[in-house]
Amino acid sequence: MKAVVYRGPRDVSVQNVPDPKIEKPTDAIVQITSTNICGSDLHMFEGRTDFEKGRIFGHENLGKVMEVGPAVERLQVGDWVCMPFNVSCGHCRNCEKGLTAFCLTANPQPGMAGAAYGFADMGPYQGGQAEYLRVPWADFNCLKLPPDAEQKQNDYVMVADIFPTGWHVTELAGMRPGDAVVIYGSGPVGLMAAHSAMIKGACNVMVVDRHPDRLRLAESIGAIAIDDSKVNPVDRIMELTHGLGADVGCECVGYQCHDPAGHEIPNLTMNNLVKSVKFTGGIGVVGVFVPQDPGATDDLAKKGEIVFDWGLSWFKGQHIATGQCNVKAYNRQLRDLIHAGRAKPSFIVSHELELSKASEAYQHFDARDHGWTKCILKPGK
Repeated sequence: MKAVVYRGPRDVSVQNVPDPKIEKPTDAIVQITSTNICGSDLHMFEGRTDFEKGRIFGHENLGKVMEVGPAVERLQVGDWVCMPFNVSCGHCRNCEKGLTAFCLTANPQPGMAGAAYGFADMGPYQGGQAEYLRVPWADFNCLKLPPDAEQKQNDYVMVADIFPTGWHVTELAGMRPGDAVVIYGSGPVGLMAAHSAMIKGACNVMVVDRHPDRLRLAESIGAIAIDDSKVNPVDRIMELTHGLGADVGCECVGYQCHDPAGHEIPNLTMNNLVKSVKFTGGIGVVGVFVPQDPGATDDLAKKGEIVFDWGLSWFKGQHIATGQCNVKAYNRQLRDLIHAGRAKPSFIVSHELELSKASEAYQHFDARDHGWTKCILKPGK
């Protein structure tokens, strides 16, 4: 089959690789028809992780079941399915609690919890930016889709990661209907957080970024766009909230955040959130932060550490929650919102490209070129 293979920093190519096979009775093989390039892929693409050369990218995957192992009971050949980016067993202590992002079984690396397709330090599983994907524990990990799956696959594929992750950050922050919400980062996850907050009944949603195309998308769903290259975002948020600050804040950028001049400042969004969120407010963090970053600009960041405004956060009585999204906690509900027409996460999609164009797509998306807000690869198209 053809697949997107990592060859080194900022270097991917579409290569012929061996087809995946049923390895355990609980496996399924899925023919991938839609697979997204995610902002998390860019950390690996840029060489800012220890993702191994020769592995296949892709953790946002949707397609048709082509083959099932003898122990698979819920799936049939021909079913349309979307896979959470989490690979999880369904029966360990964490999975039984719904914490599928921290499965204790799926990742064989000692001392690690949690696994994912095509992701650094998240187990040996190949990614789905390919024509086919092996899905372990398929009964648990495949979300069956409604009859409109093929027509709405650009929406349903977002349920693999970014839509539930955007929903998750509002949950981490403790958002309730009527809250004022501030979101730092208007990339795909930040836009999904804004979409989620709107659906959940926020009184207003403020989105901080500096890319005009992304801010226009935020405005298109009723959010207030704040361009931090033109105004101080904290001052603007305080102005919009009558000096109180937002009820909750969402960090959707991560450890490679930059100031408007292009300088990398890993603690920028976290400290701005502390200033932007009210006394006793909540902050959710789903932007990726890593335990070590050899490519960082300072010694603290190389160790995965930042200078954090803990004193002000403590004084304000804020609560902070973090971590990857447990996709299965949300994916059924979000699938049903899409099916009912209440959610349309595909509004962020700017490009649909055949798999052979993956290298070009990575270059444009990584450069944040104007108009490249979300790219879906279409194997077999």
